[in-house]
Amino acid sequence: MLPGLDVANLPADAVEVGRIADAWGIKGWFKVLPYSADPDALFSSKRWFLLPTEKGVKTFVGTGVLSVKEVKAHSDSVVACAEGVLDRNTAEALRGARIFISRASFPAAAADEYYWVDLIGLTVINRQDETLGTVRELLSTGPQTVLVLEYVQDGKAQERMIPFVSAYVDSVDLAAKNIRVDWLADY
Repeated sequence: MLPGLDVANLPADAVEVGRIADAWGIKGWFKVLPYSADPDALFSSKRWFLLPTEKGVKTFVGTGVLSVKEVKAHSDSVVACAEGVLDRNTAEALRGARIFISRASFPAAAADEYYWVDLIGLTVINRQDETLGTVRELLSTGPQTVLVLEYVQDGKAQERMIPFVSAYVDSVDLAAKNIRVDWLADY
């Protein structure tokens, strides 16, 4: 295992939140590419679980954990430093590593705010009680987020998109695992 990286087991509630892009400076800092425009989870967690890149050079195997000392926003990305990562060479060896954080360590979402990861897999139902599909992913289109649903019609997999805005979304019930919308099945 690399210096600064301890062997660990990936938590059952781990969520991939970004990856390490490259070394940043000469004192062991590294640049992080977050998968979210608002990377609060990276800032709130002091333990990042790393898995090696799926392709390219692998400098470590298995799951490692970094004890993060400091994380800060820098330009269009995030930079961080961790215990035991003391120089540029060690930081470069982390390049490409996928960063996971335990969902339990995410900061609490405000009222009427949701983490995308919590919406994936929810069933979407309209006001006519028709099931429109299951949330497969979300897309950020700039001014709004769009729910991408998957459903089956006539034996074929289909896709439906619904803007995730209050004009169309009536409610989100994470406990019941559904989203209620004002959207017709033939839109």
